[in-house]
Amino acid sequence: MLPLTRDQLGLNQHVLSILSKSNHLNHLKQLQSFLITLGHGQTQFFAFKLVRFCTLALSNLRYARFLFDHLSSPNVYLYTAMITAYASDSDHESSFLLYRDMVRERRVVPNQFVYPYVLKSCPEVVKSLGTELVHTQIVKSGFEKYPVVQTALLDSYARFCSDLGTAHRVFDDMSGRNVVSWTAMVSGYARLGEMGRAMVMFEEMPEKERDVPSWNAVIAGCTQNGLFSEAMSLFRRMATVGVEGEGCGNRPNHVTVVCGLSACGNTGMLQHGRCIHGYIYRNRLDCDLFLLNSLVDMYGKCGCLKEARRVFDQTSKRSVTTWNSMINCFALHGQSGEAIRVFEEMIKCVIDVKPDRVTFVGLLNACTHGGLVEQGRYYYDLMTRDYAIEPQIEHYGCLIDLLGRAGRFEEAMEVVRRMRMLPDVVVWGSLLNGCKIHGRIDLAEFAVRKLIEIDPNNGSYGVMLANVYVESGKWDEVRKLRKTLKAQNAHKTPGCSWIEVDNQVHQFYSADTTHPRTEEIYTVLDCLVGFS
Repeated sequence: MLPLTRDQLGLNQHVLSILSKSNHLNHLKQLQSFLITLGHGQTQFFAFKLVRFCTLALSNLRYARFLFDHLSSPNVYLYTAMITAYASDSDHESSFLLYRDMVRERRVVPNQFVYPYVLKSCPEVVKSLGTELVHTQIVKSGFEKYPVVQTALLDSYARFCSDLGTAHRVFDDMSGRNVVSWTAMVSGYARLGEMGRAMVMFEEMPEKERDVPSWNAVIAGCTQNGLFSEAMSLFRRMATVGVEGEGCGNRPNHVTVVCGLSACGNTGMLQHGRCIHGYIYRNRLDCDLFLLNSLVDMYGKCGCLKEARRVFDQTSKRSVTTWNSMINCFALHGQSGEAIRVFEEMIKCVIDVKPDRVTFVGLLNACTHGGLVEQGRYYYDLMTRDYAIEPQIEHYGCLIDLLGRAGRFEEAMEVVRRMRMLPDVVVWGSLLNGCKIHGRIDLAEFAVRKLIEIDPNNGSYGVMLANVYVESGKWDEVRKLRKTLKAQNAHKTPGCSWIEVDNQVHQFYSADTTHPRTEEIYTVLDCLVGFS
């Protein structure tokens, strides 16, 4: 911007003083009128002040755009202010279209500050090609070596285009990498499930560069990709470094704690979950609703239902997620009556919270575990009739599982025929499980054929059918089926279990011999078998 004259400097102080006391659009309009009468209606500097106040203080993008459109030749700072405001308000179309007009009309040249917001908006409008288009314009305008632009570019390639190759090339070309660029790469690999690369990137990041978001990126990535033991190991490292190391300000925050609780819940690490609960209170983290929901979920998955209920009862303002967590806790552990009681309490006592599709998944699961066929059908009808919730594949799976376990196969097949989407492996697997319980070989064969069509290399389905033949005494069919499975080299997904000993989690797969104490474990097992 051009330097202000002495008179303009005095006017600037006066304008800033008025804006600091303003809180309404009418105040802004009065100031605008005052500037027009002084001949500053088209002065870029004061127009910028008005537009920024309108977007930041008043959140009125409509009037800010009115001010912008009535300027004869807005400069790059005004364009940047408007594009930034639209992008921050998630109005990505307006943000990108304004940038497009800026480039097409060639009134002004974009600067390095506008590109990060354009890169945030363009993939939402032009999809995957948007980042490449803007990248080309960045190179043409000579801003490709600016760190803020490079970081925005690699984040856009990693986040929106899933193009980690190009993102990494941008990263390699950076002369000055900062924590944001490192974290963007870690997050990009984690988002695509490449946790090996994500963890290598994290370990290569200079320790003094690491901050809370970078730790959270790798811990959340481990949790989301099922690497729960690794997530807890990183959580403990972060907590230790946050107290003793160079990064003593990097203590686990709400996001870290939620990821840790998720890892504990999914592996049954109750003791670690209790330690995190203690960490929350020792460090006086605000127990917001998100954190409380995670605590309920963790205790429930670890089988500590009394503690889950205690946390639930202490939650004064409950969201639908809170109720769902409590219902799912009881349903998961076969306490159908308790799950139903929580649901009934929810619909009777809560006015501003309504059951959603997740609520009914938990409720139908509770009915399945309790063998409550009529109640399950009632709640399914309640969901569609009273709450107008369209059944999803998981609701159909629960209902078919409920009917199959009860041996009501005609009703189960009628549900399959009336489904509004193609049945998936959960639906056919639930039906197959019911057939196994009740010895319905004909229907079991039909279900297996459907499962094999969906996933021809999964040998688990053939094994289940073989078990049905065994229970029916059809040994010839068993031999034929096993021979076919062997010829097709079909694999069975091995079962997995965890056990926590002395604060260390040990993971085992079926027929696994990779544990360092395998020989000792099998010796003890042989002794136990001998006593049986």
